[in-house]
Amino acid sequence: MSDISYDDVVAATMDILKSAETVLPRDVVDSLEAAKQRESSPVARAQLESILRNIDIAARNGIPMCQDTGILVFFVEIGRETRIDFNLEDAIVEGVRQATGSIPLRPNAVDPLDRHNSGDNTGEGIPDIRYEFMDGKNIRITVAPKGAGSENMSALRMLNPTETEDIRRFILETVLKAGGKPCPPIIVGVGIGGSFDKAARLAKSALLEDTDDMDDFERSILDDINSLGIGPMGLGGDTTALAVHVKKAFCHTASLPVAVNIQCWANRHASVTLGADE
Repeated sequence: MSDISYDDVVAATMDILKSAETVLPRDVVDSLEAAKQRESSPVARAQLESILRNIDIAARNGIPMCQDTGILVFFVEIGRETRIDFNLEDAIVEGVRQATGSIPLRPNAVDPLDRHNSGDNTGEGIPDIRYEFMDGKNIRITVAPKGAGSENMSALRMLNPTETEDIRRFILETVLKAGGKPCPPIIVGVGIGGSFDKAARLAKSALLEDTDDMDDFERSILDDINSLGIGPMGLGGDTTALAVHVKKAFCHTASLPVAVNIQCWANRHASVTLGADE
């Protein structure tokens, strides 16, 4: 007998998608409020005020905060003692299908070559589901809808192992090149080390960190980014980014992968825990 049912996962997937698409996490809203208070540019302040009104309208009316409801990325932590007798991925995919119609979500999933749209945000390899194991009998599911405007401005570079001083330069070059295209103020996720694909996964998961939870290295990069003057929506100002989060992994002696995953101001994510210990 399973601790968690197929229907539990379908319903939970729909619930967190609804929450993620319509209600921005409190830490992100607080960071936007703080940015508005300290912004010296009237134009930039007006942009931040518009963003905050947008967030409020979406939450009050239960509607998506952005027309780009994103490609759907799931982080699934599975308890080692959890018992299930169904395909977990099938349940998450079904939740996505149903949520696409009920929230509703814009159908964004297309074949990469012929551009055929599946119509329900599912397809080969989509939604993007990443699994990890944890102690206990629970399953924790986190969804992070990722819009294309910011995703398209992300980058990965394989540096030489002697080029550690170039990491900061690469991050700043990526943000500068992006300009106003990713709808700043942005959150910047950085993955350092691992392998080519591991660095990108680290950068993506770094976007889930609380915006205020930064060490000195991350804050120093944030200060450098905000000195660029790109500002909210690329119209100039003091706040180009709200946060920088860095995750690291050991890598091969002969390589230094670095990935920069840029996220727009709508840093959407929501989680749910299912199981015996919840």
